[in-house]
Amino acid sequence: MPGVSHSSTVAVPRERVFAYVNDYENVPRYMFGISTFNPLTEITSGKGSTFEAALEVGPKTLRSTVETTDWVENELIELTSIAGFGADTRWHFTDTADGGTAVGVEFRYELPGGLAGRALGALLGPFAGQAIRQTEVNLREQIR
Repeated sequence: MPGVSHSSTVAVPRERVFAYVNDYENVPRYMFGISTFNPLTEITSGKGSTFEAALEVGPKTLRSTVETTDWVENELIELTSIAGFGADTRWHFTDTADGGTAVGVEFRYELPGGLAGRALGALLGPFAGQAIRQTEVNLREQIR
């Protein structure tokens, strides 16, 4: 499964960074390309919470239903696609020596076969790297 990984540090305590990333209402604010991220379950945080998401990649909108499949407060959030566009995201949060937070994110995606898959891969490859870098910038600006 193709994907991209990125890590960075933020000069904000881990609990605050985790709370911001974990709040589904913030996802379209910080996650580059996400235009929709709405809960489908009464649970909106933690394992089992499920969301509908839309990712804008150039002229294409990729829709997906994702479920939180692993979640450890202040440490880990893992979202797995259960319908639609196959994309999985895993966030890791750890303390830094200076009181900040090391944030790691992995974004993996599935491409369909054939011509459609090659065309989508041509869009997603460059987009994924740009999206992760812009997401980092957004988080730095938004979390205080």
